[in-house]
Amino acid sequence: MARPRFLPDNFTLLLVTTVLIASLLPCKGQVAVSFNLITTLAIGLLFFLHGAKLSREAVVQGALHWRLHLTVLLATFALFPLLGLVLKPVLLPLVTPDLYLGILFLCTLPSTVQSSIAFTSVARGNVPAAVCSASALNLIGIFLTPLLVGLVVVAHGQSHGSFDSIMNIVLQLLVPFVAGQIARRWISTWLDKHKVILKVVDQGSILLVVYTAFSEAVVQGLWQQLPLLSLLGLVAVVALLLFVMLTIATLVSRRLGFNKEDEITIVFCGSKKSLASGVPMAKVLFAGHTVGMVVLPLMLFHQIQLMVCAVLAKRYADRPVEILPAGPRSVWSDVSPED
Repeated sequence: MARPRFLPDNFTLLLVTTVLIASLLPCKGQVAVSFNLITTLAIGLLFFLHGAKLSREAVVQGALHWRLHLTVLLATFALFPLLGLVLKPVLLPLVTPDLYLGILFLCTLPSTVQSSIAFTSVARGNVPAAVCSASALNLIGIFLTPLLVGLVVVAHGQSHGSFDSIMNIVLQLLVPFVAGQIARRWISTWLDKHKVILKVVDQGSILLVVYTAFSEAVVQGLWQQLPLLSLLGLVAVVALLLFVMLTIATLVSRRLGFNKEDEITIVFCGSKKSLASGVPMAKVLFAGHTVGMVVLPLMLFHQIQLMVCAVLAKRYADRPVEILPAGPRSVWSDVSPED
C-alpha cells in the first residue's frame, strides 16, 4: 500500500511521538539521571561516527572555494543572529519571551550536515564545497555558538555563555568527532557497508535528547506556560525566518556572481540549522532553564526547513542539464536529509 502523500516523513512522526510520550510519561528523579547519561553517551557516539564518516578528500576538494565558504559563514553566524535581533518588534508579540529566547538560540546555531549536503546533491549543486562548508560550520559552531548566545541573549539578562559551557560542548561534540577522524582509517570501510548504523544513531540520539529535554520541561509546567496562540505564532515566525534567509541567500549569491551550482550550495548550507548540534548545546548553555521551551523553535524550524528545501531541491534538479567535467562522488551524496 502506497504511503499517503499528506503524511510527513518517519523521523518527523517519531519526533512528534517522542514529544507526546514525554508529555504523558515524563522521566523524573533517578530515571531522568539515567536517561541523561545515556543521552550524553549517544551524542558522543553520534559525533564519533560523523568524524569517522567524513571524507577528508572531499573536504580538501571544496576547501579552496573561500568566497563561497565566507558567504555561508556570514549568513549562518552573522546574518541569522542579526535578523533575530532586528525582527524582535515583529517576533516578540507573536510568541512568549521564552520562545523568543529559543528563536535567538536558533539563529546562533550552525547549519545541518547531512541534509545540507544531501539537498545540494539532489539539486545538482557543488557537493564537495557543501561537504566542506557544512562540516566546517559545525566545528566552528562548537566554539562560536556559545559566544553568540552570550552576546545576543545578554540583552535579555539571561546569558549562559561561558568558558565552562564551551569546554563542555567541546568534550561532548568535538572530542568524539576528532576521535572518529583518527579512527577513520580502520572503520570507514565498515561504516560504508553499514550506513544504517549512522542513521539509527543519528535519529536515536536526537530522539533521546528531545525526550529528556521535554520531560524536564513538562515537569516544570511547559504546556501550562505555552498558550495555543503563541504556538501558532511560533510556526509563523520560524517560517518567516526561513523564507527571509532563503530569499537573501539566493539574491546575494547571484549578486556576487556565483554560478548555479555554487548558488545551490549557498542556499542550502546558509539557510538551515542543525537539530543534532542544537539540542545538546541547549542542554549545556541553558542549564536550569526550561530547555524544552528553548528547543521548540528549533524543532519546528527543522521540520519546516526539510519540507521546504525538499521542494526547492526538486525545482533546482529539474533545470536543464549542463555538460560539466566529471568529478568524484561525495560520500555524503546518498545520505538522507534527517539531521
